[in-house]
Amino acid sequence: MSSEHHLSERRVCCINGLSRDSYRHAPQQDALNTELHGKIVEIAHVRRRFGYRRVHDLLHPAFPGINHKRVYRLYSQANLAVRKRKKVRRAATERVPLQRATRVNEVGGRAEPEVPDRGRRLQP
Repeated sequence: MSSEHHLSERRVCCINGLSRDSYRHAPQQDALNTELHGKIVEIAHVRRRFGYRRVHDLLHPAFPGINHKRVYRLYSQANLAVRKRKKVRRAATERVPLQRATRVNEVGGRAEPEVPDRGRRLQP
């Protein structure tokens, strides 16, 4: 573009919103990233219930300087995720209304010793 329109490198980078350093240096793929990516995918397929945090813990002995944020980035780029478990639905049963107390200090369904109420009001 600079040769076509006779613009300086600085001006072209400013117009395109690109830093001059990025313009001059092509991005390089890190060899460690490719190795890590393979290991992460391998672990994720063997242990399906492990998220990126537990994968990071398993990778730590082999790659001691590995960062959890890097593992998260590679895990996400590989479209890996722990699948959500479906909720276990209880069988629908007929609901029984709560019974009101018939004696003093009676608690729903428990067998209490017979105590005369001596004319006191029953609790609800």
